[in-house]
Amino acid sequence: MNDSLLNRSRKRDALLFLTDDQLLQGIELMYFAYKGFTSDPDKILQNHTYGRAHHRAIHFINRHKGLKVNDLLDILGITKQSLNRVLRQLVDDGLVESRVGVKDKRERNLYLTEAGTALDRELSDAQRARMRKAYRAAGPDAVQGFRIVLEQIMDNETLHHLRRLEKDRTND
Repeated sequence: MNDSLLNRSRKRDALLFLTDDQLLQGIELMYFAYKGFTSDPDKILQNHTYGRAHHRAIHFINRHKGLKVNDLLDILGITKQSLNRVLRQLVDDGLVESRVGVKDKRERNLYLTEAGTALDRELSDAQRARMRKAYRAAGPDAVQGFRIVLEQIMDNETLHHLRRLEKDRTND
């Protein structure tokens, strides 16, 4: 085994025996990273009197055009009452459009309007800049490892939603 493979093997084995302090450091880093990741959009949202639930709704509606209200409810994991409040405000403000389902007239499919798309772009530009900078600094192996770590942190239901959304996106 060459030195490079041996070093990678040792590093991988060392990860199996993380101390509680190393795990707590990781938890702390997640809190601080989340704070940084949400800080730019939070400033933008203040100008519109929206919160993070609005941001998440806008994000998923943009990423999955025609998303059903019930699917958004499942993805966000919030109550119907909370989602109704968020959607009503976004619809009233002209950012989201609710259309009758093509296959099932009882369903409501969600789309961003031009104004909604513009707000999503503003919000996501700030987050993409942070992610791009971090990914470039870390390199492709770390980016793949980061994805694995995040997926392993998710509960099974959330991971199932992620897989379904990724599958739907590739089928579009």
